[in-house]
Amino acid sequence: MAVSTNDLPDEVQELEGFAKKVLGCLVSSGGTIATAESCTGGLLASLLTDLEGFGSVFDRGFVTYAEKAKVEMLGVPATMIAQRGVVSSAVARAMAEGALHRSSATIAIGITGFAGPAGPRDEEGLVHIAAIDRQSMVILRECHFGRAGRDRVRMRTARAALEMIGEMLERRQAQG
Repeated sequence: MAVSTNDLPDEVQELEGFAKKVLGCLVSSGGTIATAESCTGGLLASLLTDLEGFGSVFDRGFVTYAEKAKVEMLGVPATMIAQRGVVSSAVARAMAEGALHRSSATIAIGITGFAGPAGPRDEEGLVHIAAIDRQSMVILRECHFGRAGRDRVRMRTARAALEMIGEMLERRQAQG
C-alpha cells in the first residue's frame, strides 16, 4: 500500500524533535557528524542542517546514489560491491569509513538500501546503516521496513540513523 504525503507530517515533526535531542547531545559532547547516504538521498543531511542552532556539528554530507559514486567519492571497493552487493552491511560500513576519512567529523553514518521497489531478488525496505567514530567504535544495523513506501522508509531510516548516533554518544560517554 502506497503512503500518501498527507500521512507524513506528524512523523516529520516527531523526527525533527528527535533530531534536535540528538544534535543537542552532539553539541554537548563536542562531536561532529558526516553523512554518506544512498537510498535516503541526503534526507539525513538535510534534516541535520535544517534545524537552527546546530550548524556547528554538521561537517559534510555525501550523497552517493550510484555505485560509481560510492567508489569515487567514498573509496568503497568496487570488488566489495560486486561480491557483497551494494545493499549490505559491508558497503554501509565502507561508506561510513569513507565519509569519516574524507572529513573532519568525529562520527560518520553510512546508509544504503532499497527504499522502494528494486530488482526481482531485492527486498523492498531493506536498509543497512553503519555508524563509526574516530576511536573505531562501530555500530551496524540491518533494518527491514517492508513495503512502507519510499517516503516512510526514508524517514524510518533517518530515525534509525539518529538512534545510532545517540547510542554511539552514550557508549562514548560510558567509556569516559
